[in-house]
Amino acid sequence: MEHHDLRTAVDELFPSTAADLQRLIRIPSVSAPGYDAARVRESAETIAGLYRDAGFPEVRLLEIEGAHPAVYAEYEAPPGSATVLLYAHHDVQPPGEEDEWNPAAFEPVVRDGRLYGRGSADDKAGVLVHALAFRAHRGSPPVGVKVIVEGEEEIASAHLGDFIREYRDLLSADVIVIADSANWRLGQPALTTSLRGLVDCTVEVRTLRQAVHNGMYGGAAPDALTALSRLLATLHDRQGNVAIPGLISGEAAQLDLTEDELREQAGMLEGVELLGDGTLTSRLWTRPAVSVIGLDAPTVADSINQLVPVARARVSVRIAPGDDPDRAMEALVAHLESHAPWGAQVTVTRGATGAAFTLETTGRAADAFRAAFREAWGNEGVSIGVGGSIPFVAAFADAYPDASILLTGVIDPAAAMHAPNESVDLGEFRRAALAEAIALRLLAG
Repeated sequence: MEHHDLRTAVDELFPSTAADLQRLIRIPSVSAPGYDAARVRESAETIAGLYRDAGFPEVRLLEIEGAHPAVYAEYEAPPGSATVLLYAHHDVQPPGEEDEWNPAAFEPVVRDGRLYGRGSADDKAGVLVHALAFRAHRGSPPVGVKVIVEGEEEIASAHLGDFIREYRDLLSADVIVIADSANWRLGQPALTTSLRGLVDCTVEVRTLRQAVHNGMYGGAAPDALTALSRLLATLHDRQGNVAIPGLISGEAAQLDLTEDELREQAGMLEGVELLGDGTLTSRLWTRPAVSVIGLDAPTVADSINQLVPVARARVSVRIAPGDDPDRAMEALVAHLESHAPWGAQVTVTRGATGAAFTLETTGRAADAFRAAFREAWGNEGVSIGVGGSIPFVAAFADAYPDASILLTGVIDPAAAMHAPNESVDLGEFRRAALAEAIALRLLAG
């Protein structure tokens, strides 16, 4: 068995690393506005301590005014060796409805080989994959290793560009490994080849100066909530394809995904139809997708017999690789403004944008990881697209155009990231760390 020493080291160190992951999960490092920023800093300081314990000679927090802190660790490259930058993020999504968690978002628990808790898969496992891969080399890997652990990925990496500008030389590397993506399925690792981009907006519909009695005026005067519903319905055609003119679509390799498997992964209810047409992977990876992710209107509990004068929705659009987020935003705004029903007043407020990206998975770095996958998983995995967005990938590519960039991860279809009962499979977690440790050795040549 090749790389037996690394496999032995990972097996020996894994129980303590899994305990470290539970420790990190207990810190509610939610970066979103309105949550305690001190807990994000606590998470950063805890990770810095873990990296010091892992043997990194240099560990410190990177600070930008107004930003959550990032963690930086470095082991200097031996003479003539490459330097590898390892990325992960330590901030997490808000927990959502606590009564949907078992037992609670920030109380980690292991069941049937999976560790449950907010941030377990996205992305605190990635933080510790890097630590364990480094520890497996007993503090002396054959390449230089730098680690950057961001604290704002879940709020669109709001200051990552500032961090790169401020610490450009510090973060420079020959290979950049971003451990924030997904694997194809349990037991089958993947390198990510493409990411969708993101644009979103808030659309407000007004029909009346004020609320009025729906018995006195209903049937003649329109209410804003019904008008908003009709407007939002124009975003898709009858088959569920996105109906915003001008957005780019592409085709993806089909791979071996079945409709039944997708329905199970997504938790679709019986009888609910899939959206759109074409291959499943194209619909998920290389075509735009639109969803309504928030609504401001009277709640059912607070509703009364009135015509609602104003209603708002937040619309999120995932754009295909090759599309331009600024142009896509203009297309979205134009569509909403031109489809106002019944002459309703429509106001669109532009929100976030994020670039789509296509990655090369050829070359020495990709070959090293595929060989490492063979050792850790018993197969070299597949190349996949990902329907989500990681806008900062483009920032790294722009700042370090000569670096090879690879996207890896520990997320599998059952991980439920951004949802209640998020989890990571502990076997995949261990294999991901072993693969990264082996890849660091292979990258030394």
